[in-house]
Amino acid sequence: MSKIVADTSVIINGQLVSQIESGSIRNFEIIIPQAVFDELQSQASKKKEQGFIGLEKIRKLKSLSGSYGLNIIVGGTHPSSDDVKLAGSGRIDSLIVDMAKQNNAILYTSDHVQHLVAQAGDVETVFLKSRIKNETLEFLKYFDSETMSIHLKENQYPLAKKGKPGAFVLTKLNDELLSKEYLEMISAQILDIVNISDSTTLEISKTGASVVQHEDYRIAITHPPFSESFEITIVHPIVKLSLDDYSISDKLMERFSDSAEGIVISGAPGSGKSTLASGLANFYYKQGKIVKTFESPRDLQVDSGVTQYSKLDGSFDNSADILLLVRPDYTIFDEVRRKEDFVTFADLRLTGVGMVGVVHANSPLDAIQRFIGKIELGIIPNVLDTVVFVKDGGIQMVYDLELKVKVPTGMTESDLARPVIEIRNFENDVLEHEIYTFGEENVIVPVGKKVDKIGIEKLAEDKIKETFRRYDPNVEVEILSDNRVKVMVDERNIASIIGRGGSNINEIEKLLKVHIDVVEKSSDDLSLTSNDLPFSFSESKTAILLTVNRDFTSMHADIYANEKFIASVRIGKKGQIKIPKRSDVARTLMDFSSSQNDIKLYLKDF
Repeated sequence: MSKIVADTSVIINGQLVSQIESGSIRNFEIIIPQAVFDELQSQASKKKEQGFIGLEKIRKLKSLSGSYGLNIIVGGTHPSSDDVKLAGSGRIDSLIVDMAKQNNAILYTSDHVQHLVAQAGDVETVFLKSRIKNETLEFLKYFDSETMSIHLKENQYPLAKKGKPGAFVLTKLNDELLSKEYLEMISAQILDIVNISDSTTLEISKTGASVVQHEDYRIAITHPPFSESFEITIVHPIVKLSLDDYSISDKLMERFSDSAEGIVISGAPGSGKSTLASGLANFYYKQGKIVKTFESPRDLQVDSGVTQYSKLDGSFDNSADILLLVRPDYTIFDEVRRKEDFVTFADLRLTGVGMVGVVHANSPLDAIQRFIGKIELGIIPNVLDTVVFVKDGGIQMVYDLELKVKVPTGMTESDLARPVIEIRNFENDVLEHEIYTFGEENVIVPVGKKVDKIGIEKLAEDKIKETFRRYDPNVEVEILSDNRVKVMVDERNIASIIGRGGSNINEIEKLLKVHIDVVEKSSDDLSLTSNDLPFSFSESKTAILLTVNRDFTSMHADIYANEKFIASVRIGKKGQIKIPKRSDVARTLMDFSSSQNDIKLYLKDF
């Protein structure tokens, strides 16, 4: 009886069983090396699917032996501890080749390297190339054009998420409870095709968990001891979007095109982050850029010209060493999660590579927070310049980061100046948060919107404004503390306020019983705080009429003539201010003005 030695590869992929069932192998003694059996047993003990599949194939070989005149034996010695340690260097494979030589047997293998080694050692060998079976994978029956993912769990009904990101419904697919055996069959099909199809890769294999990327299906298989029961989750993208499919402002599109090179896309799971990242990758590729991706698993839907990298020797840091040698313009880093991922992202960005990172976060602020502590605070704006928050498949918020040396908002003393990272709403440039070091902690502080002052603080501010309006009708007052205020006036009025040797300001301080800082009003302050009201001037037989926009009806305004305060008045119905000609106000107004151009109206902060 002729002899065959079968190695691990030809058992697991089922090619030896297929040859027997087709009648190509009859009346043979099939020797399964003890090293192969021990390897499969070890994998099964660690709850790895490959071990279970291999042992199941050996069981099937034995069940076929009687019908095809086969003698199935496990031969050879158990590999030593040194053999196991050196398995990655080919020691186990050498033991298998030696067994074929010692038994004058034919080596059957699906491992190309093993086949070449056997030929070089003058061992007769048959290479059984893995073939793709025509059978349809069982899990595909659960998918249709609206299915985003399916969730199959032992002793539960099959479930599916149908719809689109942000608008999906969890649907029960049928009323049949899933058995463990059925899920193991689906798992075996999936892992079988890993060894056959070039479009299928085993991305992660751990005790109790496996992740497979089959074409554009991302498959996660879990079972005890990792999970309490057998479960298979399969995710399938149903849409492939370009940037044109998003509601992106011209300002943001210009940012993406010209200057954004440290982009973070954040959002909750299933919000559409990876879809936007794929769109950006294709956008940059079509602009003539060299684009690469870092993914584990590799499931981004990108153009064929975009190269997808996974972890090299279990680390993206090793992948980064190769990445720099291929000189990419942009790298899409999908799922930045671990501390080393944040460090790698920052390191690549600082080398000049344009980076787009995908980060799980419930808000754009949380995405920035995840970088704090992983990299130095001061270099965060050099690593991140644009933070995009995605929700329900669309871009909801965009933040811009910039580092400045300033006194943080809310602090008053100039000696408290420090490096501050400003977080602004990208679309309207409004400052929303600041990041800086406070004591020994890095803090993110919201910058509150300006609110109307009430009560005693409002009365105090009005009193101070009234005192200084004789010098500058556009004076602005900021109350810094209970005994200190800042008065902002036009530069040309500062000298008259201070007085010779500070005599005037000292008198004002004694009157108001507060310390006053007189500062020049910046051009930004002038544009933001000016409340000069446009009006039309007319007269009736008995009154002077100043008419403003009727939106200001019932509000209060101050009247000035040649920068001299005349009176405070209430704006009447239809935006009209009526000043009787016989009144003191009318006479004073006419005395200090020679034309309408000399009169100014200022809306009060009521």
